[in-house]
Amino acid sequence: MSEDALADEIRHAVEAPSTRIVVVGGGVAGLVVARECARPGFAVTLLEASGRVGGSVAPLELDGLTLDAGAESFATRGGHVAALLESLGLSDDVVQPNAAGAWVRHGSRSVPLPKAGLLGIPSSPLARDVVAAIGRRGAFRAYLDRLKPVLKIGQEKRLGALVRQRMGDKVLDLLVAPVVTGVYSASPDDLDVDVVAPGLNAALTRLGSLSGAVGELRSTAKAGSAVGGIRGGMWRLPAALADDIRERGGSIRVDAPVVAIDPVVAPTEEELAAEAVEAVLETIVSGELDALPSVEEADRPARWTVRLADGGEIPADVVVVAAPADPALDLLATADPALAELAELEWPAASSVELVTLVLADDRLAAAPQGTGVLVADTEDADVTAKAMTHSSAKWAWVAEAAGPGHHVVRLSYGRAGRPAESRDLDDARLRELAIADASRLLNIPLRASDLVAFARTPWTNALPYATVGQRDRIQRVREGADAIEGLEVTGSWLTGTGLASVVPDARRVAENARGLRWKALTDNL
Repeated sequence: MSEDALADEIRHAVEAPSTRIVVVGGGVAGLVVARECARPGFAVTLLEASGRVGGSVAPLELDGLTLDAGAESFATRGGHVAALLESLGLSDDVVQPNAAGAWVRHGSRSVPLPKAGLLGIPSSPLARDVVAAIGRRGAFRAYLDRLKPVLKIGQEKRLGALVRQRMGDKVLDLLVAPVVTGVYSASPDDLDVDVVAPGLNAALTRLGSLSGAVGELRSTAKAGSAVGGIRGGMWRLPAALADDIRERGGSIRVDAPVVAIDPVVAPTEEELAAEAVEAVLETIVSGELDALPSVEEADRPARWTVRLADGGEIPADVVVVAAPADPALDLLATADPALAELAELEWPAASSVELVTLVLADDRLAAAPQGTGVLVADTEDADVTAKAMTHSSAKWAWVAEAAGPGHHVVRLSYGRAGRPAESRDLDDARLRELAIADASRLLNIPLRASDLVAFARTPWTNALPYATVGQRDRIQRVREGADAIEGLEVTGSWLTGTGLASVVPDARRVAENARGLRWKALTDNL
């Protein structure tokens, strides 16, 4: 190809009408897609059903503080989130949590969570902190893992069954379950080993013990904190993304639920020409014609019509569905009848959780008596209702600084996998009493109602449990179905797994696909 021909192609690409991309869903996934696509040659519109963007990464105003109402940290693996923060100018505000670590509670007793483990599975079953957590008999039973043969090499898919077989019920119920239910909102018996711990089965086969496999995976992990946060709160990430989208020329609309994505039958060249002639005649009649428009300047047909609940319609060349699972599946069914069957798959129920944030005035909390927080084992003799507590002002230095001397921020989580949050039917007064009572036990400090400075409750419906057995196959069917339809993309935490470290790279991949359709369209006829 000559230089002149190449220059003509480049000029054609630059001067061609913008590719219209509509992103449905304003969580972090949708925001990342919209930002990646908001560049010359693309007209981007993001539609969010609720009154704000950010999804579960949201701010909470409480007692003059701006805290996180949802996600408070991100996993550092892969470096994807760190790179995104750097591109937004937030890298100097990335912070690490207090290294003191969390505790775990069994019944009415709390102990430090053993440090040398993976998802609560210990690499050294006879270590002091493991013995302290599950007792001598539990630790000895776990050590038998080193002596047991591997009878089903790599065959056990369920995490709960694997841990129970190799290390016994104590490790599973008192260490693993509290950790994984907090991370994945699912029972360990429902979790796919290869999803939550890639390489664990292979290492078990190679080394002959589960504890040895955990040790190997830990030794190959990169040094440094596994999680990070943002000074001032994780809510600053979606706020920065939204600002950048607007600065790049993109449009964001909230309170704009989408009800359908309808395919458009492309008109023929003759129909386009007829429309152009009709437009010219109307303009001549009105006396406003300055120049004859070309067919290319007439309204271009779209591949999709995005229909909103208020009756509005938006033409789109590419639609990216970044909504939560239920609305996403409904919208995919409107885009193509072949995708309707996806909603009929045996999807697990989304989990619900309620976060209760307390601002407390008690100097005794300055010593961080239970580290950065407590995970609660789901046992019959449990003396608290909460499944977890985070001592936010002990975990994050910026929260302590913002709260000021003598004030502490504590966050409790209610709602376990497979059942509704226990706080759901409680009014504010009763929930406030429950939260203070739970915090007293979990912090091992008797608190009074008068110690409470401020209270807030935030209910969340989490994404579908990504890591459950069978979920990978269902997700693959969704991706294959969407991939088969040009101009349709899908992303979101229900497909990638919760956590920004999973959401961000998938959203960037989807954005690249969406942008690529422009160049495909421009070069098809070359």
